[in-house]
Formats: sequence, structure tokens, C-alpha cells
Amino acid sequence: MLLLRLAHPVRFTLGVFTLLLAGPTVGIAAEPAKPVFKDGEAQVVKAFEDSDYWIRHDLWVETEFDSDGDGKLDRMHVSVTRQRQTETDGLKLPVVYNSSPYYAGTGAKGQEYFWNPRQELGQAPPERKHFGPVERTGMRPIISKRHEKDWVPRGYIVVHSSSPGTGLSQGCPTVGGDNESLAPKAVIDWLCGRADGYTTPDGDEKVTADWCTGKVGMTGTSYNGTIPLAAATTGVEGLEAIIPVAPNTSYYHYYRSNGLVRHPYGYLGEDIDYLYDFIHSGPEARRDYCDCNVRDEEMLKQFDRVNGDYNDFWAGRDYLNDLEPLKAAVLMAHAFNDWNVVPEHSVRIYEAVKAKGVPAQVFFHQGGHGGPPPIKMMNRWFTRYLHGVENDVEKDPRAWIVREKDKQDKPTSYPDYPNPDAEPVTFHLSAGAPERGSLGITPTTDQGTETLVDNFSFDGASLAQAEWTEHRLIYTTPELKAPIHISGTPRITIKLASSKPAVNLSVWLVSLPWNNNKNAKITDNIITRGWADPQNRNSITESEPLVPGEFYEVSFDLQPDDQIIPKGQQIGLMIFSSDKDFTLHPTPGTELTIDLDATSLSLPIVGGKQTLGEAM
Repeated sequence: MLLLRLAHPVRFTLGVFTLLLAGPTVGIAAEPAKPVFKDGEAQVVKAFEDSDYWIRHDLWVETEFDSDGDGKLDRMHVSVTRQRQTETDGLKLPVVYNSSPYYAGTGAKGQEYFWNPRQELGQAPPERKHFGPVERTGMRPIISKRHEKDWVPRGYIVVHSSSPGTGLSQGCPTVGGDNESLAPKAVIDWLCGRADGYTTPDGDEKVTADWCTGKVGMTGTSYNGTIPLAAATTGVEGLEAIIPVAPNTSYYHYYRSNGLVRHPYGYLGEDIDYLYDFIHSGPEARRDYCDCNVRDEEMLKQFDRVNGDYNDFWAGRDYLNDLEPLKAAVLMAHAFNDWNVVPEHSVRIYEAVKAKGVPAQVFFHQGGHGGPPPIKMMNRWFTRYLHGVENDVEKDPRAWIVREKDKQDKPTSYPDYPNPDAEPVTFHLSAGAPERGSLGITPTTDQGTETLVDNFSFDGASLAQAEWTEHRLIYTTPELKAPIHISGTPRITIKLASSKPAVNLSVWLVSLPWNNNKNAKITDNIITRGWADPQNRNSITESEPLVPGEFYEVSFDLQPDDQIIPKGQQIGLMIFSSDKDFTLHPTPGTELTIDLDATSLSLPIVGGKQTLGEAM
């Protein structure tokens, strides 16, 4: 028998895709490559591993909406990376799908394009400066190479798409609007044979996904983590599992907090209209239409940067309101010290999904924005729900939390989050301003009132460390004699009076003494934070101006946490007004007076009051 061996791969261009054929020995029947599983995880398959032999192609999937007003259904730009065996051997595999508004480039960064936070509360803000059109980047057929090295060798096809109005996808970006849920739904429908894909954005030559098993999983981080949740809220058939990492699950909770205008950390002055401009890299022909109808007519007229109230505009961009159709298994991932997309985003969804009876787990770590679960966790999740391997992942502990000194890939398992052994413990305040008062579990009486003076010039870290200042009130526990494990969502009730009809209200829970070492971890100092507008004390949807000098009760949640405060530290409750890094910056001088007897903090402590009492 004549044996013919190809010394190099041969590249064939077939329509919209590039196919690389390796030349094993002609005439010798090799066993077809297929996924391999061990210990409930998909293994790297050597025949899938070499990226030189992956097939890459792109196409446009037709959606069910026309968001750019041109009278035609919008089409989304999609790229596919798959194993050559899906072409040569007829192999069908599940898909790991990632969608984003960022793939084709973004707009200008910089404070000069954000809203000026130097704004009086309750008044119209100064106009925001805009940058020029986004210059689109990238080359076909590749939209992105993210996730390919993790999943293609393990027997998954990887698919990417640009979200509406970005890159070569048609439509308008809406930053959480319905089309950003329906766009990935259309891609999944195409992968499952229910929607049409085309070789061009405006042609009629169709492309099918006959290499897909009809099982799809989604993942991504930040905005790219929001889109999997958005797709899942449509209930689309075939989307079996999602792993959102630090997802923005409500744009109100991203840009507002309990009625207060609050910015994501590091982006002081950013609001939803800036994010629209930042991602708007889509087709030039419809940009003016999108700017006018989405940004100017919808966003700028409804986002209410004056009062910060929750309204229909924000409700339409809150995925908690859309969870009824969701049935995909959900593995949420977030950081307790993510002050960009704060941790409540994932906690609120996890609690709701769990209540629905949908398979759900959470992975939390102690770092900042981003940080996916260990590949082992993700692999088990996708292996179970995309390949259908019975690995009992649904019987694993619900919660995995990276402890303060552990590595990211070494989480500790817990039965659930919050820790089932956590119980709320109420703390009371004793006077001490302008120095430090005390924080204890024994109710206090006759403590009177204490007053702080708003001044945004001082950041929270400086206020927490100050021995004496009129710009904050701080109350501390005794030095802990044993570690204390906080797990859950703290809640504060404050009885206050303001010298003006509107005032910012900020609360930090800190660990003292403050660690200023350059290698200090954020968990050494910050426990959690929270912000609220006292005008929204009765309703998140309606502001009620304060009568100067009159006392009001305000109750709200701080951000969820799971943190062990070490022996030798003190827990400090700091109350102040404008938070330099997060809130608007009104003219300093507003006085905020606190009724200490009527103010309290509820803190979820593992072991409850008894454990805390032993530590104090």
C-alpha cells in the first residue's frame, strides 16, 4: 500500500471559513477523535489541542428586532472556532458562547468625558462633554480568542458575538435594553437550528450550525458576564448553563444606590449615557439614529441624575425583574471587594434563582473586580450540563469562598451563602465625637445626638484613620479576643436630621487599626460599604425632601460580605455624608445629626451573639 504523508498542514478556504487539514497517514483509518471525561471533567484531547487545525469562520445571525430603525431585522456578527473533526468527521459538540460590546474597540476614557460630580444635590447637572465616534478595530473572521485555549481542547466549540450596535453587529447599543437579551437568544436559536445565519450582513446565503449538539453554555466577565444572564432571562431552549463573572445585574444598582447617585469605583462621574458612547462602535450609517433615539431621547430624559430615583427606565434594565423564564443552571462568581460592580449584583440573583429551584452555586473571592471560578469548577459545571455527564455537580456544596489568605484557586466550601450558621446581631452606639465612640451589643440610652459636617474633600480612608475630625462619626468595638466571621448582608438603621433638604449618606464598616503598608490587602481595612439618600427613606421610586432639623429614620442594606475579622482588630462603624470616591460632591457645610439611641447596626455573625460575646 502506498503511504502518503503531508509534511505541513494544508489550508483550504471554503466560503466563510478557513479549514486546516492535517495530513495523517492516508490509507490508515484512525479512530475518530471525541471528548474524553475523567473524574467528572472534560479532559484535553490531543487531537483537539493544536490551534493550527481549528476551523474559524464568521457569519451574521438574524434577530427578531429592528433596534436601529432601518426597517430590517438586525443581524449580529458571530464568529466560530471549532475542531476540524466537526468538518471532517461529522463530530457534533456543545458550545461555550461569549458575547460582548467591547470586542471591536471602545471610546475615549478620562474624567473629562464623565459627568462633573461637583454638583449640588437636587439640581440639574452641568452638561457632559462627548468624545468623537469610536474607531472600530479587529479583523474578520476572528472576533475574539477568549476562552478558546480553555475549552476547544476539552471538546467544546467556542462562539463569540458582538452585541447590538457594536463592531459589525447591526442595531443600537441600549446598555441593558431588551435587544441585548434577544441578541444572544438569536445566536443560541441559530446554534440550535431555529434561526437563520448568513454569510454577509445583508445577503441571503445561509449558514447552518450542523456541528452543534444543541447544548450551549455562556460565560464572561463584567458586561460580558451580564449578557449570559440577559440571554437566560429569555428562557431560550438550548442554553443549559451560565457562569456570569462579576455581572452587572441592574444598571440602577450600578449607577445609583438607595435613591442616591453613586458612581462605580474608579469612574467618578460615569453614568449610563457615557457607557453607551463608550461601546458604540457599530455601523456608521445608523449611529446618528441610535444617538438620538437611545441616548438622547431615552437615557438622558429618563435616567434622573437629579433625584436618583428608581423608575421604569431603570426597572427595564434590572434582570431581577425578568427571571421568571430562566431555567439554565447558574454558577455565579463575584468578589466581596468589587467596588465597581458591587457584590449585591450576584447575591440578589443567586438568592432569586435558588428560590426558583434552578440549579445554582456561588463562587466568591476577596479581591476586586473580575476573577472567574477555578477552571475545575467551570469544567465540572459545563461537563454536567453541556455534555450531560452525571458527575453529581448539583450535589456539591452551594457556596465556595476564597478565604482571606488563600489563593484564588483554593476556595473553601460551605453549605450555602450566607453561612447557615450566621445570625443577625444588633450593635448599639455610644457617644464619642469628634473622636471615636463605642460599638457594642448592649443597648444604650441617653446618648443624645452627635453631628458631622459634610466635606467631600476628605476621602473615606482618611476619615477612618483620623483621631479627631468633625467630618465623620465613628464607633468601634473593643479589640477582638478571637476572630469573628461575618457572612451575609449587614443592615443599618439611622435616625438623622439634616440642615438642608437633601444630603448624601455614606456608611463604611472598617477593620481597625488601619493597615497602611504597601502590601496591605483590601480586607485588612474595608469590611463593607453602603450609601443611601434619606429623601428615599419611604420609597426607592419617590424622593421626599427633608425638613431641615427634623429627624427621620432611614434603614438600608450595606453590601453583602463574607469576611473573617482577625483577633486583635476592632470593627468600626463610620457614618459620613459625601463619599469622595463614589457620590456627588455638593458644597461642603451641610450638617448631619445622628440620634445615637435610635441608631443601630445589624451584623450577620457566624455563631451569633454568643460567639461575638466571647470574642469581645
